[in-house]
Amino acid sequence: MASALRVQVSPSALFSENLDLHPLTPSNDLSELVVLVTNGPGELTTWVRPLAEKLHQKILMQPRAKNSSTALRLVLVPCPNGTGQEKSAAQKWQQFEKINEANQFWDLLLKPKKYGFWPKKGVVVFLGGDQFWSVLLSARLGYRHITYAEWIARWPQWNDRIAAMSLKVKNQIPPRFRERCTIVGDLMADLSAIAKATEPLPEGEWIALLPGSKKSKLSVGVPFLLEVADKLKSIRPNCKFLLPIASTTSIQELQYFNSSKNPIAKVYKSSIKYIYPPKRDCPWSKLITMAGTEIHLQEEQPAHGSLSQCSLALTTVGANTAELGALNVPMIVILPTQHINVMQAWDGLIGIISRLPWMNWCIGFLLSAWRLRNKGFLAWPNISARKMIVPERIGKISPLGIANEAFDWLSSPERLRGQQEDLKRLRGEPGAINALADEVQYLLSKTIQRN
Repeated sequence: MASALRVQVSPSALFSENLDLHPLTPSNDLSELVVLVTNGPGELTTWVRPLAEKLHQKILMQPRAKNSSTALRLVLVPCPNGTGQEKSAAQKWQQFEKINEANQFWDLLLKPKKYGFWPKKGVVVFLGGDQFWSVLLSARLGYRHITYAEWIARWPQWNDRIAAMSLKVKNQIPPRFRERCTIVGDLMADLSAIAKATEPLPEGEWIALLPGSKKSKLSVGVPFLLEVADKLKSIRPNCKFLLPIASTTSIQELQYFNSSKNPIAKVYKSSIKYIYPPKRDCPWSKLITMAGTEIHLQEEQPAHGSLSQCSLALTTVGANTAELGALNVPMIVILPTQHINVMQAWDGLIGIISRLPWMNWCIGFLLSAWRLRNKGFLAWPNISARKMIVPERIGKISPLGIANEAFDWLSSPERLRGQQEDLKRLRGEPGAINALADEVQYLLSKTIQRN
């Protein structure tokens, strides 16, 4: 597939010019669309939702403005990072007039009328996944196209506008296309400012537990972090625990992965005793372990307001490390490599190595050697900074070892502040969401003016 994407033929040439996307009798009175394209749960929560909210503030659009001739839609694209639950998560936000699921994408390209009326004018906004999918979609619909480029703009020749995270991204664009590019900044930098507008947590020293959002990660993360919580509570009795439920999972899945149905749960001693539903005086569900540790479960997403007030987070690798970094939350990133069979379903280098049968016995050693030789990192703050900002604990690690390390960090406020300051410097100033929304609004206005 990668080699096929290097062809320089215009994407619009891939589709028949004779297909009428816009019937003379439209199914509604829409005259233009803004279509956000994304892939997985991380991008959906940290990029799509804030931008959609900002666009609704700037432009009257359906479904918020029911009589508007402009609508906001979401198209999910195929991606191994997707969970299949993205549509149901996004529907709760009531931001989109229509949502197309990832498994519909290719059919949507071939038969767009099957999925509703598509007016002649519109803008496609890339916010995650493979940038070529949004290029294809904009060409198929005849819409203008803008890409948010976090690290690189891969198809500048087929973009009307490029919103770059940094000057480095812009400098990588061939000179003849650079005038199309505007530096908007890091979308993640806005998360901390947005989070401050939410209600405060009850007083106390809060530790966030983030076991992941995919089944392969939850099967390890849930039993592991429950035991970490029990161990840490025993040596630091005043600490409190928050576990945000990812939008693509549920409390029932937490229970499942801590039950006998999950073979990995048998390796760990901690287990769930009760889960109490929300009450009038407590808006969250409450998990109680057999050891008596109380963990607050936050189902409402995103949990940025609550996470931003935590003293420390214990998290798996993935997009959540970028989210925590944007919120300036100190963290310890954990990767227990002793559960090799489960890790075969993980992303990137970890999953690739895990699938090689002869490497099962030395996965921890090989990962450590690779990281030392290539200065490779797994947490997004470290990848971005190209140096160790947040600790990564990889290998045959134990809940007791992580609990002791968390205790050391919590006992050293100056170390926590140091990591927090490093995270702040890494993300830059807020304002990228507003700047990107302005770019979309500008491109939409050009589209409307087009005859």
